[in-house]
Amino acid sequence: MIADEKSPRRRFLGHSRGLAGLVVAFAPGLRLVDLALAKPDDQAVTDSVRWGMLVDTTRCSSGCDACVSACSSEHGLGVSDAPEIDAQWIRKVDLVDRHSGRQLSLPLMCLHCEDAPCVAVCPTGASFRRDDGIVLVNKHTCIGCRYCMMACPYKARSFIHINVSGQLAHSPRGKGTVEGCTFCVHRVDADRAPACVEACSTAGHHALLFGNLSDSGGELARRLAEEPSSALRSDLATNPRVRHRGV
Repeated sequence: MIADEKSPRRRFLGHSRGLAGLVVAFAPGLRLVDLALAKPDDQAVTDSVRWGMLVDTTRCSSGCDACVSACSSEHGLGVSDAPEIDAQWIRKVDLVDRHSGRQLSLPLMCLHCEDAPCVAVCPTGASFRRDDGIVLVNKHTCIGCRYCMMACPYKARSFIHINVSGQLAHSPRGKGTVEGCTFCVHRVDADRAPACVEACSTAGHHALLFGNLSDSGGELARRLAEEPSSALRSDLATNPRVRHRGV
């Protein structure tokens, strides 16, 4: 259903754009817009590359948290004034089939959907999708309304309601804004794999595979073509760029 442009909700969203000028306090010199537009002008992001990931639960160990630890370290998570309630951009969920007793461990993160609900409901455009498919939040224009959190069916975003410290230049954070997995965009733009993928490989599990979906000769595209995989909540038609095997 398409909302009427004259509906109260639509009018509210229109008025709320005027709140985009609210200032969010980051550490001196940190600008999230620089992260969002990390590539130099002569290497502009285009849709010729479509980044994606395969999560192979048949290779994921329930006792391993290498991906979670690597993400926290890479982005300075868990170092706030209240680390016990600080965000996790990737989390592990252990599932058990009640009928068969089959167990599996499932890493969950932002799925970087092609039709991202978080982007669709954002009143300021702070939630946006790059041409290469990476979904990000510009915290300079995020007003903390949390519409994106309510819209996300994967619970992949969190709100920073506490003071944060130990911020990193490549991953600035700020109280009063929403955040989530960035696919380690600063690494991707430097031709490196996301921290979680690298850590999983180092641990010897190789449960996370990152690559260019448009590269038919690449390992990611090849495995997706040859092995069965699925999209979480495929009924929602968000077309996530993160696919799962063994779920």
